[in-house]
Amino acid sequence: MNILEVKGVTKTFGGLVAVNNVSFEVSKGEIFGIIGPNGAGKTTLFNVISGFYRPDKGRIFFDGKEITGQKPHKLAKLGLTRTWQIVKPFLGMKVLDNVLVSIYATKGIVTGMSEEEAIRRAEEILDFVGLLHRKDLLAEALPHGERKRLEIARALATDPKLLMLDEPAGGLTPTEMDEVMDVARRVRESGITVIVIEHNMRVIMNICERIMVLNFGRKIAEGTPEEISTNEEVIKAYLGERFYVKGR
Repeated sequence: MNILEVKGVTKTFGGLVAVNNVSFEVSKGEIFGIIGPNGAGKTTLFNVISGFYRPDKGRIFFDGKEITGQKPHKLAKLGLTRTWQIVKPFLGMKVLDNVLVSIYATKGIVTGMSEEEAIRRAEEILDFVGLLHRKDLLAEALPHGERKRLEIARALATDPKLLMLDEPAGGLTPTEMDEVMDVARRVRESGITVIVIEHNMRVIMNICERIMVLNFGRKIAEGTPEEISTNEEVIKAYLGERFYVKGR
């Protein structure tokens, strides 16, 4: 069963066609990857799906309901949440409080959640992403890799059905990349569907069941990591001669 269906979505900015008639489906419980050169339209597509841009054409369905043009805060309450390529935690707040903000924004007083319950839930999420031992530190004290995981923790605090990760491994060391990949896998194992934009091929080829490739706003390929890694049009447009195949 599909949790997300994108049908013929187009987004333009003046004379620039950033996303050009893109269609794809994401099944519940999978990790779906989106790759492509800089300027291919990946983040614009994310912004359209997550409600930050309204598409000029096309329709979007989430969990069986049309969500085309709905605002981000409404989508978050429905269970569609995203992270950002450039992480922006509340630097002057403790790590725990950063997660509590997300919990209170989507749960809080409306559901009658007590402070004790919210703190317990925030601690569970921090433990899940490997940051429980950092809970009392100010977010500004975290290194870049841990800020990336805090970004994921804040998104998980909204209890998503679909988590969209925008370059979660960007700027990370190989060890930090492995930590983020482990978190993404465990998110999926917990029952949450994951969509990932990522430039690092070692990451994308090792965690995704299926991958879609964009170039100049247009979908040029979709398939398994093995299929994508041997697709001539993808190699020409993006991968070049050297690329990673899952398992290598």
